[in-house]
This record gives sequence, C-alpha cells and structure tokens, in this order.
Amino acid sequence: MNQPAPQLAAPTRAFTQLLSSTRRGARLARRLAVTQLRSWGAGRDLTERAETVVAELAANAALHGRSPGRSFRLTLVLDPSGGRLRVEVTDTRGDLLPHIAPTDTDALHTCGRGLPLVATVADHWDCVPYPPSGKTVRAVLSTP
Repeated sequence: MNQPAPQLAAPTRAFTQLLSSTRRGARLARRLAVTQLRSWGAGRDLTERAETVVAELAANAALHGRSPGRSFRLTLVLDPSGGRLRVEVTDTRGDLLPHIAPTDTDALHTCGRGLPLVATVADHWDCVPYPPSGKTVRAVLSTP
C-alpha cells in the first residue's frame, strides 16, 4: 500500500511595491524586479525580458502616468508551474491610455519606442482601468 506522495505544484509568488513617479522610481522598479526574480530562481531569459518590460512600463508610468504626489505600483506574479510571469504597473492617469504609435522614420526621435518593445518581448500586453481614476498596464511573459 505504499503510494508515492502527490507532487504539489510550486506556489504562485507575488511581489508588490509602491514607487515614486519619478525617473528614480522607474529605475528602482527595474532593479527591484530583477532582484526579486533572481531570489525566486527565475531563469535568466525570463529575468532579462522582464527587466525590459518593467523598465519600459515604469518609465511610462513616471513620465505619462504621473500625478503630483502620487506613486505608481509595480506588481510581479510568478506562476512557476505554469511558466508564466505577469508584470503589472498601475498609475493614477486613467485618462491617458497607452497605444502603439505608428513607427517614425526619424532615427533621432527618442519617444514612442517603449510599447512596441514591450509588445515584442512579452507574449501579451493590455491595459485595464484601475478605479477610481487610474489604469494598470499588464504584460505576460512565458518561460521558453
């Protein structure tokens, strides 16, 4: 009557942090995400892709989603058994929804490259309202 013990799936891990809506806050979001993913034992590829996504979404929150005196929120949810990471960045400007602008042929133009990069690196991204007046931009990344 010896039966093998059932294998339990690895628990879902979550991390949430409020950060100032500044360039420093965006940089800290990227560093915190990398540190957290490494502590969870996430693979190098997933960590590097997540670093890119967090950097772009946090920069957008600090630049376009900023309200004076209000922070933005970074949330990471890792499901090791499903091989998926969800990155969420919530800001207070629900009136400014993200969109991918038409590609600009000007090589010196420095704006408008973030969301196309997120769309390329992530499996899926979207934006949902965050009541009462904010929005959450979400990106899902899968492990290879």
